[in-house]
Formats: sequence, structure tokens, C-alpha cells
Amino acid sequence: MTQNPRMAEGRFEPLKNDLLLRAATGKDVDRPPVWVMRQAGRYLPDYHKIKGGRDFFACCRSPQIACALTLLPIDIYDGLLDAAIIFSDILVIPQALGMVVEMVDGKGPHFPKRLESPLATKDDSQYDEIMEKDVNVKGELGYVFDAITLTRQKLNGRVPLIGFCGAPWTLLSYMVEGGGTKLFIAAKTWIYKYPEESKRLLQKIADLCVEFLAQQVVAGAQMVQVFDSWAGELSPVSFATFALPYLRHIASTLPKRLAELGQDCVPMTVFAKGAWYALDDLCDSGFNVVSLDWLQDPAEAMKIARGRVTLQGNADPGILYGTKEAITDAVEKMVVGFGGGKKGWIANLGHGITPLVQPKDLRFFLEEIHRIGGR
Repeated sequence: MTQNPRMAEGRFEPLKNDLLLRAATGKDVDRPPVWVMRQAGRYLPDYHKIKGGRDFFACCRSPQIACALTLLPIDIYDGLLDAAIIFSDILVIPQALGMVVEMVDGKGPHFPKRLESPLATKDDSQYDEIMEKDVNVKGELGYVFDAITLTRQKLNGRVPLIGFCGAPWTLLSYMVEGGGTKLFIAAKTWIYKYPEESKRLLQKIADLCVEFLAQQVVAGAQMVQVFDSWAGELSPVSFATFALPYLRHIASTLPKRLAELGQDCVPMTVFAKGAWYALDDLCDSGFNVVSLDWLQDPAEAMKIARGRVTLQGNADPGILYGTKEAITDAVEKMVVGFGGGKKGWIANLGHGITPLVQPKDLRFFLEEIHRIGGR
């Protein structure tokens, strides 16, 4: 009889590199830990070999494939990365809510039937169906938890494993837009025309995020991150109304849920891309780490944070298309801006690595973080 990999909790190898977890909780470190958003991505040639001809979400649903892709950059950049992040996608939550999501080559995520209106008609009651759906998180998203447990086993304690989810505002945006967008017409229509219905949906998603993250920790995740990729599309007032309360809900409720499950709390990161105006509020939102995009100045961010949280980021991903001199200069400025890198900073890019980056250039970036940050 095959053992359920989620039953293997407690059999993981002791963590050999806890630099990330120490930095995330405000402890002094010898050098800044570093990892990269989308580090298990299309820029790696072996990514395509492992993925083969499989659909993107088919890879997410296969614990073996998700594990192999998660481990790929850890093996390639052996000793240079201080964390692994599970190979998955933020849109597994809308899928768990019953929505169909496809990944279309050259286009990105696509919802064949987007959430058009909260007002039920004889032909469309999708909003009510979603609001009434009692999601069995362990059942619907068990493949993510299985992938996490398998990956923890395969990591053998080399580095911590990060779990993640999308933030309520970003997920609502995808659900009502039907995919990516530049104008956010549907999302803005929802929050400004149907604010109360939007808030109910946001709360539904937030509660689901809490349970999803909690079960990831049960499965073996040692840190979690909430991605609010479209936060910058909201004004400061709208962010305070339709994004921040639900981020705070996740940060305050997740530790309680973990306690109910007999789990210790893990460090929590929030990445509200583009919401530079909300940094002060995010530092008081209950998260241990606030991740910054590349539009924020590190020194100014440190002044605003005032030691309340660890900051993460924030090199322009485009720097990896530059010369070695340009990469070195960017790293030097980051290290100085973040106060030397010995406390309160996790080195990263300001967003995910892009597909055309050469792996050798990321290697040089990581080496420079080690060299300059370890001085």
C-alpha cells in the first residue's frame, strides 16, 4: 500500500540552511539570504524537458512534476539559493471554487467563463454558486500538498520550502476579467458598482487563502507568501478598502488556524506589487516580511519600515539582461540601500524572472549577492 506523502510529516531531514527563516524573523545574519520569484521558470532549458508536452496546470497537478520543477533551480544553483518555492500557480484557488482556468500559450491564463456579474439571471448564477460552494481544500487542492511534502523529502533539509497563494484582490481581478488585462474594466466595475458583493467575494477568497496556506504548512511549507500582483491597479483609498483588509485577515487568521491544526506559525510574506503608497500600512499588516517591487528605493523603504518587518527585493528583473558591471552595480546599490544586508533584508528581484534571461546571468547575480552581501 502506497503511503500518503502527507502522512510523512515529522520525517523530514533537519534544516541545514535556515538563513531565510532567521532573516524573515528579524534575526542577524552573516549575509542576506537570496531566492528569486519564478526561479523554477521557463528561462531554464531543463524546465521544458521536465514539462514535456504537458499542459501547465497538468504539471501543477502532478506532485512528481511539480517537485522536479521546484528542485530544478536548487540543483542548478547549488549553494547559491537559500529557498525553494513550490511549483504551482495562484489560480488554483479559482479552480477550487469551480471555475475553469486554462493556460494558453502566448497569452497566459484564460477563464472560458468569467464571473460577469453578482446579479443572478436565469442564464447566469455563477456568483451565487461560488459564494455557496463549500470548498474541501484538502480534497480540491491535495495535489499541491502532496507536491510540498514530496519536495520537502527530496530537499533533504538543504533549504527551506516556501508555499504561496494569490491575494484576494488579485484573484478577484482574474476571476471577473477572465484572464490578464491592462485596463481592469471588469474588476473596477465590480468594486465600484457592486462594492458589497465584491467584499463578500473577497472575504470568501480570503478565508480560502487562510485554509490553503495552513494546509501547505501542514504538508511541509516552512514559510508562505501572498502575491497581490495587481495591487498597484488600485488607488490608495481603494487599496485600503478592497485589498488591505483581506491581507490583514490572512495575516491575523493564519496563525490561529495553524494553532488549531497543531502547527507552529511560520514566517509570512506579502508582496503587493505596485502599492508603494501602502508600505507603511503593510508594515503594520501582520506579515513578517514585505516584498518590494523595483519601483521603490531601498533606503527610503527602510526608513518607512523602521525595523517593523523584514524587507524583500527588489532588483529590476531587467537588470539580468545587462552586463556583469550593471548587475554588480545594482547589487551594490541594493546592499547599501538595505543597510548592509546583515539584518532585515531578503535579497530577491522586484518581480518574477522573465523567460528570456540567460541562466548564467542569474548565476552571476546570485554570486554577487553572496560576495557583496557577505562582506
